[in-house]
Amino acid sequence: MKKILLISDTHSYIDDQILKFVKQADEVWHAGDIGNLEVTDTIQKIKPLRAVYGNIDSKDARAEFPLDNKFVLEGVSVWITHIGGYPNKYNFRIREELQQNPPKLFICGHSHILKVQYDKKLQLLHLNPGAAGKHGFHKVRTMLRFTLDNGDIKEMEIIELAKRS
Repeated sequence: MKKILLISDTHSYIDDQILKFVKQADEVWHAGDIGNLEVTDTIQKIKPLRAVYGNIDSKDARAEFPLDNKFVLEGVSVWITHIGGYPNKYNFRIREELQQNPPKLFICGHSHILKVQYDKKLQLLHLNPGAAGKHGFHKVRTMLRFTLDNGDIKEMEIIELAKRS
């Protein structure tokens, strides 16, 4: 069993509120637009991190993290990318591969809009944790946490952080 904290779109921002939840997780996953690598460095000092780079990320982030991160954990196949779209409107770059070999859990960031949506056609769970940072149009900073256990995705929670100032 693994407790996962899913974040995205930090845009160089990390605070004690985020770190409180990092400490409670077994792993942290970042779905891109990291910004300054101090964000991921800080997380990695506390917990294991899996991340992808996003469209605003520098060459340093692109050198450290992949565009797509695919893996299996606790019997759940996972694909994390930054710009992925959502059910029935997946990004052109990944659409064909996603349809041919869908993971059980498909994660993206980019939109700053929190989404938890089941894709009946591809039989996958689509997650977007919204934005944990302060840059963007979102009003409330958000993250997701959940548990992976023997092939199951359980205990899904939306975490609302302080309003963006």
